[in-house]
Amino acid sequence: MLHRSILAAALALVSLSARATTYTFEPNYTQGIARWVHLGFANPTLQFGQGEGSLEFDPGDPAKARVTVTIPLDRFTTSVPDLDEHLRSADFFETAKYPTATFSSTRVEKGAMADQYKVIGEFELHGLRKPVVLDVRLNRIGVNPRNNLATIGFDAMTTLKRSDFGLGRFVPQVSDEIRIEITAEAAEAKSYAESLKKLAEEEAAEKAKAAAKKN
Repeated sequence: MLHRSILAAALALVSLSARATTYTFEPNYTQGIARWVHLGFANPTLQFGQGEGSLEFDPGDPAKARVTVTIPLDRFTTSVPDLDEHLRSADFFETAKYPTATFSSTRVEKGAMADQYKVIGEFELHGLRKPVVLDVRLNRIGVNPRNNLATIGFDAMTTLKRSDFGLGRFVPQVSDEIRIEITAEAAEAKSYAESLKKLAEEEAAEKAKAAAKKN
């Protein structure tokens, strides 16, 4: 049975590689950091994650790739609770009013190396939308050995000015430029949805079984 499952996944991957594939980002593996300069002394970071969205990608024609991802802002952390609270306040992100940030690509260009791309798109943050260019490196396209799903993974980096998004408080003592580094993993959309459904059914069955034992 295991051999059949692996063979089926491998055949699916070969089929998918011949055309554009739609992937769904896996929230637990879609995350990043934002880094800035504080008074010239330190380079603090903010960690964000649980990104959700989709990616269409054809290795044979990467210029036609499309990506949309949304990041929840109410879950970010700097590991400093007081700073987290301040950043979520009206002085900065106003997360009660603007709870998410979204990136949507408009075009993709080949980079200097075979596994590098420039992904141009629109980034919406704090109610403002600005053009952003992501420098992307494709890490791998293959079958995830843990779940046998066709999977793609990449890293991305960009630098933006926070003042462009109405977040310029304390500039220039605290740097206007913010470096953002992202890592992401996405699974073939249809198979991923089926696996989530199966997992939910198994969890529901386990809860029902546990409840029956209590009765």
